[in-house]
Amino acid sequence: MNNHKNVLGEPLEICSREPVTGFTRSGECETGPQDPGSHTVCARMTREFLELSLARGNDLVTPQPEYGFPGLKPGDRWCLCAARWQEALEAGAAPRVALRATHERALEVVSLADLKSHALDLS
Repeated sequence: MNNHKNVLGEPLEICSREPVTGFTRSGECETGPQDPGSHTVCARMTREFLELSLARGNDLVTPQPEYGFPGLKPGDRWCLCAARWQEALEAGAAPRVALRATHERALEVVSLADLKSHALDLS
């Protein structure tokens, strides 16, 4: 069991195992020194975000089986780089976020208020 915390200060939950996500492909948006991109924001993909990401040079749609990457479609949950999510926010295309599966280190790049305004899991 890990001791990773989410942006709410609680134990970090799984983002997705189908498709399997995370920098280490554990299903969690954990991070560490080996992850310079800080893949810490658990987001539900939208067509708008995937198109923006592709236009900015990050193709998340095309499968790359040699890297175990299935390609993403709207509705999939994926651990995004915090800076990419912030960029999408500024472009008006930020996908919704699972706060309980978003690692606390995302707060080094994005604000909790912005994440909460796009939360999937706040009641």
